[in-house]
Amino acid sequence: MAAVTQPVASGDSRREALVSRILDAALELFAERGYHGTSVPSVMDRAGVGGGSLYRLFESKEVLVNAVFREAKGRLARALRDGVDADLPPRALFDELWARLTAFGRAEPLRFRFLELQDHAPYLDGESRQLELTVLAPMLLACMDFQRRGVFRSDVEAPTIMAFVWGAFVGLVKSERLGYVKLGPPAFDAARDACWRAFALADPIDPAALEKRRPSWKRRPPR
Repeated sequence: MAAVTQPVASGDSRREALVSRILDAALELFAERGYHGTSVPSVMDRAGVGGGSLYRLFESKEVLVNAVFREAKGRLARALRDGVDADLPPRALFDELWARLTAFGRAEPLRFRFLELQDHAPYLDGESRQLELTVLAPMLLACMDFQRRGVFRSDVEAPTIMAFVWGAFVGLVKSERLGYVKLGPPAFDAARDACWRAFALADPIDPAALEKRRPSWKRRPPR
């Protein structure tokens, strides 16, 4: 019987696996302890690598945290952008972007916690800052388009609307993590609707759909 030959990992594959292991370990620690509470030796211990291996790939903790930031922020960017139908009606597009945010926060709790619940400004490099500015572009462009079409009020600038909506979502996630609230889909949907109504000149929700969103004890009796 012929011996089965096992594939040998290439140097590039081994390097990619090592980079991934280090980034995953660093993400866990930065999310748990923050930047200043995380040391390079603790990342080495968590990843199970030596100092030589880590420093050949990331020459400092600042370089490492920027790599973690860009990897996580890139995932968020793709979650918000990929496959979005920009031709959806305004309310449907708003709901779609909110749903994508919610899905990312649920699927990637460590990355969301690291990205949005910490202050990264002191150590972000130019590439990371540029990525930070572009990630929320779909939401900003949607707000600008809604204003142009007369769907959103025009007395509040589009970046302010985006910051309000984004801040509301991040605040919900943070409050849940701290144990202040217990959130499920109805709570996220209610928050989404509140954000929409804060800026919409008219809410084009179908009356039947609106009635379904009412708590059962508030629903109008059938005629």
